[in-house]
Amino acid sequence: MPDTLFDSREFRNALGNFATGVTIITAKGENGELAGVTASSFNSVSLDPPLILWSLDRSSTSLKTLEDASHFCVHVLSDTQSDECMAFAKSGADFSDLDIKEGLGGAPLIDGCLARFECRNVVHHDGGDHVIIVGEVERFETSEGNPLIFFRGKLSDLASNGDDG
Repeated sequence: MPDTLFDSREFRNALGNFATGVTIITAKGENGELAGVTASSFNSVSLDPPLILWSLDRSSTSLKTLEDASHFCVHVLSDTQSDECMAFAKSGADFSDLDIKEGLGGAPLIDGCLARFECRNVVHHDGGDHVIIVGEVERFETSEGNPLIFFRGKLSDLASNGDDG
């Protein structure tokens, strides 16, 4: 690889070559406010204890609620949930059009996901312009279906051939 100046845009584009699943993270704050964000930065950490992590941009308006909540829920999206994905990718996600149930710590639970992980909010780490949030999984469930995938800046599914045009 050539020795060049670091280009943040090119770095982001290079990271986009790693296909990921897509999640929505939800929580209920201490004041009762609901928060939800779309995130592809979800990962398993440990089986014993069962730990997961995800990260959120420090500039997110939902960060304080998600950090301060006792629990949060990670929803692994199916290929039928691109509308939900896009809705929660915007600031100030609106739960009014969703039929939600209340999970651990009051975290909103969204139906139709491939997997749902209800987590106790354990620890936060500095991650540069992001905060890395670690949760201990207290309850989870899975469903059949195909995943929603994020690849090269676009949503996709397993049926897509990956071509750009």
